[in-house]
Amino acid sequence: MNPTLEQLTREVQSLVQFVKDEVKKLPAEKLNQRPANGGWSLLECLEHLNRYSAYYNPALAKAIANNLTVNPAPEITLTWLGKKSVEMISPKNTQKQKTLKKMNPQGSVLQTLVVDEFLKNQQELLTLLKNAAKVNLAKRAVPVEFFRLLKMNIGETLLFMVLHQQRHFMQLQRIFAEVNSGRRAAA
Repeated sequence: MNPTLEQLTREVQSLVQFVKDEVKKLPAEKLNQRPANGGWSLLECLEHLNRYSAYYNPALAKAIANNLTVNPAPEITLTWLGKKSVEMISPKNTQKQKTLKKMNPQGSVLQTLVVDEFLKNQQELLTLLKNAAKVNLAKRAVPVEFFRLLKMNIGETLLFMVLHQQRHFMQLQRIFAEVNSGRRAAA
């Protein structure tokens, strides 16, 4: 596997471990507790990522299956669309981003099964990262969720997915710390 795909794999594994070791053990009350700043609960944050996975995991699986090659392109290259998408959701970008309405779970009635669905989605993503080593990562083959006429290449889509998750991983850690600090979060 190439170094970039290996790094992305480690990032996903780290998130999975945190969710398994810390988040999954919490009772439903704490999983649904909103932080004092009124942001998403732990379950809402995970559900947001589930909604992205519901679209991008199958789209990536199809793109990878249709583009297997004996001479895979080893590096992730960014198109103008990929660069803008990655810059926007990068954990280094501290500006709040507007979430598409259908990707925003706030106000949804969520059960603890959201955590199991999240872990299942992450296992799928880990498989996709492994299988991506056998494709041309520069192949434009993944339609953008909100405007399907535009396509990102396989590599930048994988990068987008993992960076998006890292951004919310930082959010999960902040919410987790508050929920477990004994402070009562605002409704």
